Amino acid sequence: MKYIMAIDAGTTGIRAIIFDHDCNIVSQSYEEISQIFPQPRWHEQDAEEIWKKCVDVMKKAINEGGIKARNIEAIGITTQRSTNLLWRTDGKPIYNAITWQDTRTAEICRKMDRKGKIVLARGIGNIVKNAAKLFKGIRKTKTGAKLITASSISFSPASSLAHTKWILDNVKGARREAAKGEILFGTIDTWLVWKLTGGKIHATDFSNAGATGMFDIFALKWNKIFLDTFDIPHEILPEVRETAGNFGTIHKKILGAEIPIRSVVADQQAALFAEGCFNAGDTKCTHGTGSFIDMNIGSIPPASLHKLLPFIAWKINGKVTYMLEGMANTTGAAIQWLKDNLGIIKNPEETEKMAYSVDDTGGVYFVPAFTGLSSPYWDPHACGMVIGLSRKTRKEHIVRAVLEGIVYRCKDIMHAMESDTGLRITSIKAHGGASRNNFLLQFMADMLNVKVERPKILDVTALGSAFLAGLATGYWQSKEEVIEKRKVDRVFEPSMDEERREKLYDGWRKAVERAARWNKP
Repeated sequence: MKYIMAIDAGTTGIRAIIFDHDCNIVSQSYEEISQIFPQPRWHEQDAEEIWKKCVDVMKKAINEGGIKARNIEAIGITTQRSTNLLWRTDGKPIYNAITWQDTRTAEICRKMDRKGKIVLARGIGNIVKNAAKLFKGIRKTKTGAKLITASSISFSPASSLAHTKWILDNVKGARREAAKGEILFGTIDTWLVWKLTGGKIHATDFSNAGATGMFDIFALKWNKIFLDTFDIPHEILPEVRETAGNFGTIHKKILGAEIPIRSVVADQQAALFAEGCFNAGDTKCTHGTGSFIDMNIGSIPPASLHKLLPFIAWKINGKVTYMLEGMANTTGAAIQWLKDNLGIIKNPEETEKMAYSVDDTGGVYFVPAFTGLSSPYWDPHACGMVIGLSRKTRKEHIVRAVLEGIVYRCKDIMHAMESDTGLRITSIKAHGGASRNNFLLQFMADMLNVKVERPKILDVTALGSAFLAGLATGYWQSKEEVIEKRKVDRVFEPSMDEERREKLYDGWRKAVERAARWNKP
């Protein structure tokens, strides 16, 4: 029997999962990744540790599954987006990997935001954006979408673009070595592919490239203007290949057999694929530390008037699929706050029973804005807030308000998505750790007035990379077969009447107004 192995390299750990043809998990192994915080706002990881533990979990998964390496048909790799590093052609990193949570380059980004070419691009983009409000057809053209996106250009300190400049500027001799062709750049997927193939393949895929801040998702090539602005040499960049494609073969000495790598995909895109979101308008929601909401937009690049983030979902058989993403910063983190800061729950599982123990929140609203409000508000000065307290308020009301606040944020984002795309969301595929909470998903169905599906496998990023690898090798024959393999645990149907839905959401809007700009100097 043949199997597919998925490597899932996340922010906190790395996992190898072996799937059979019916998508059952044969075996899996997991190792935590050390988090390095040299200074405030700095967040790094040891790339050599990631590599070592990648090999360890692969070997353990094979051994625990009682199979041979030669029985692995192919490997798929999915990774955290934007975490990146530079290494020498001898395989030694010149600095730790800098994660997507690192913000040391905030001042560099502010400086680059003021560059003449960038200011001009934003200005032209704003003109087109305002015109698009009157002439909606502008948004449906690739040029219009690109210019509208340009109106929101603001370099992120979380991007690979800014981190790479920092390493080149701060590691002695790095620029000189890069000029001589002795330095390579890559996100974690590129690093693992390079190591697994014994240094033969220096490549990434379109989904990961599009999330670096270095790639033009409209022209489908590295962005010369951005690279030149940050003084990053093009020569260090990897080749960009199709998401379900050929990424070389694992060197025999690693596992005792040569195994083809047939997919590389970013984590949220992998989840979108695993949930079978193959048509324009199909939407998934990952409830983790935050909530990532992604909508398949189809073959036309998206243009957002709400500053939602356009990404490449995947490229397969020469066809690019795009997606639109919105993120709510605080989901699992809010539940953790109930436990660690307030001490009103002992574990996250308690929240479901507590929320159901009361008929409503008693007028309490919770705005999950510990680090400001992201899409579609983009208010970094907003504060977290509990409002509507009275003498009758109990801890159960607060717990319920926290869960409802997570859903209200999702509704904000989904309204913006529908407005930007003209597509109606009728169902949502929800997964991630917090999706185990039945109250959360039922309130989501009620408040958004859509059907919410929860899969049996909640950690779907690995499954998505496995599906892509299996399709590339013919292990699975089609997307239709992949959808058939997807197993649904439960479907939540909306049962709330429209009047109550609007009344509750109106209260949420008032709460957000009070939380907005609270910390603004």
